[in-house]
Amino acid sequence: MTLDQALELRTGKRLVFTNGVFDLLHAGHVRYLAEARELGDLLIVGVNSDSSVRRLNKGPERPLNPAEDRVEILEALRAVDGAVVFDEDTPIELIRVLKPEVHVKGGDYRKEQLPEAEIVEAYGGRVVILPFLPGRSTTDLVRRMKPS
Repeated sequence: MTLDQALELRTGKRLVFTNGVFDLLHAGHVRYLAEARELGDLLIVGVNSDSSVRRLNKGPERPLNPAEDRVEILEALRAVDGAVVFDEDTPIELIRVLKPEVHVKGGDYRKEQLPEAEIVEAYGGRVVILPFLPGRSTTDLVRRMKPS
């Protein structure tokens, strides 16, 4: 989905936005996205571009899946209305344009750690931190797949 398509889709709806790498989808992601979707009428996911993932120091082999594949998988989920790739290190520019009523992150973050939180709250949006599902992370999955 393009940013223009996301803007068109969001018209007149309460937009929930989240973002991340979503490299290997697991139960933690699925539950998180379903809970996020319940907070509004529409869920748009910002997906880190391949170069953005590399800058995040997730590991030399990451991303495992290219951004186009990660978007396709996310958009196949019932909870996700669309996904937009962003190349920056943070989703701040996407948030400035989309102006979601709710910005959601997982419990592995605190609001104080999110540079975008101030922007969301400045235009009247709110930041919600959803509970983290322990033992579910792509980094752990990658580590377990490697021969010991």
